[in-house]
Amino acid sequence: MLKLHQSKMNSMTPCFTQPNSTFFPWRPSLSSKSSLPPNGAFWLQKLMSKPLSSSNSIYNKLHPAQASPFDLSPPPIDHDFLDTAKTAGAEISKEGIIETFHNDDEALDAVDNGAVVVDLSHFGRIRVSGEDRIQFLHNQSTANFECLQPGQGCDTVFVTPTARTIDIAHAWIMKNAVTLLVSPETCRIITDMLNKYIFFADNVEIQDITKETSFFVLVGPNSNKVMEKLNLGDLVGKPYGTHQHFSVDGLPVTIGVGNIISEEGFSLLTSPAAAPSVWKAILSQGTIPMGSSAWEKLRVIRGRPAPGMELTNEFNVLESNLWNSISLDKGCYKGQETIARLITYDGLKQRLWGIHLSAAAGPGSVITVDGKKVGKLTSYTTGRKQSEHFGLGYIKRNAASEGDNVVVGDNINGTVVEVPFLAMQRPPSGRSN
Repeated sequence: MLKLHQSKMNSMTPCFTQPNSTFFPWRPSLSSKSSLPPNGAFWLQKLMSKPLSSSNSIYNKLHPAQASPFDLSPPPIDHDFLDTAKTAGAEISKEGIIETFHNDDEALDAVDNGAVVVDLSHFGRIRVSGEDRIQFLHNQSTANFECLQPGQGCDTVFVTPTARTIDIAHAWIMKNAVTLLVSPETCRIITDMLNKYIFFADNVEIQDITKETSFFVLVGPNSNKVMEKLNLGDLVGKPYGTHQHFSVDGLPVTIGVGNIISEEGFSLLTSPAAAPSVWKAILSQGTIPMGSSAWEKLRVIRGRPAPGMELTNEFNVLESNLWNSISLDKGCYKGQETIARLITYDGLKQRLWGIHLSAAAGPGSVITVDGKKVGKLTSYTTGRKQSEHFGLGYIKRNAASEGDNVVVGDNINGTVVEVPFLAMQRPPSGRSN
C-alpha cells in the first residue's frame, strides 16, 4: 500500500511515496533565489503570495537549516487547481481550459531548449475494468493488448469497421484496469461506442473518469533532468508507456514515460486534490507552463493528428501514418480486414505530411501540383513568429513527397516536410511509407 509519510513535527508536505521506496519532498530545498533557474523562479514566485526570500515564511519552512523538509500542509481538499493557475496569471476559458499564460513564445522555445508543463485535464480519461478488459480492448482497437503487462503502455487507434480514424488513445495497463487518454472531442463518442460493443457475457465496465482526475504532460529536452531532481529518475530511459504509481499527500499519482505528442517526456495522472502540489513542484525545477493555445501550435508543428482535422471518416488509419499504433499479426479486430487488404495490395493512395507555407492558409484549402489537385490542408498555425506559417495535409502518394513544392489554395507556396510525430512512426520492413 502507498503510505502517507508524516514528519515528527506532525506537519506534512507533498511527497512521492511508493512501496519499498524512499519518500522525498515534492518541493526542493530553496537555499537561495539562485537555486532555481530564472524562468522557474519567476513562475514559481507568481504562485506565491510573496517573493522567495529569506524573510518569506514558506522559504523558511523549506530551508533545511530551518526545519524538516516535511513540514508543509497538504492542499485543502476543496482546492481547485484552476485557482493555482489563475494565481500564476493564466487566462481560463468558460469551459475551464487554461488557454494561455501569456508566454506562448517563451513556452514554445522551452519545448526545444528546456521543459514545459501543460495542463491537459480537459482531455478525456476512460477507465476500462473487469476480467475481460484486455481481450475486449484487443478486439476493439488496433494495438496488441494481449502482449502487454501491468506497468506497460501503448498507443492504439479506435477506427470504424472500414478502418477510418476516430482517435488515437494512449493506454496504460494497470493491475485492475486499463486507463485510456483520448481527445476532448471523442471521449463521449468512444465511451458510448465501447459500451455498445460489450456483449452479455463480457465482464467489462467502462467509466469516464475525466472529472475525477487531472492530467499534465512534461515536454522538452530537460524533462529527464526535472524528473531526476524530483527523485523520479528511475523512470528516465524506460520504454514508452512505462508507468508507476506514487502517492502525494496520500493521494494517487501515476507517472508515465512519454506523452501524447512524443515518446520522450512524461505524463502525470493525478487526483485533483494533489494537482496543485504536483504543478508547483514541477515549476520549481525551472519548467515553463504552457497553455492550450500554444499546445495547439505545437501539435500542428510536431504533426500529431487530431480528431475533426486529420482523424475523420475521410481518411483511414494507414493514410494517417499511425504505424506504431497498429498490430499486423494479432487476431481479428475492428477494421482489421480493411487494414490487411490495404497492406497486402499496397493500396495506400495518400499520406499525411507537414507543409511549410509562405502565408496563412485555411484548413480545407486544396493542395495542387502543376495545377492538378493532389490533396487537402487539414490544419494550420503560425509559428513562433507571425511570419512563420505551417500546416498539415494529406497528399496523394505519387504526387509529392518530402522536399517537394506544392501550391495551397490559390497562390500560397508550400514545401512538403517530415514532422517529428509522423517521422517516429515505423512502417513494417519493406512497406511503403
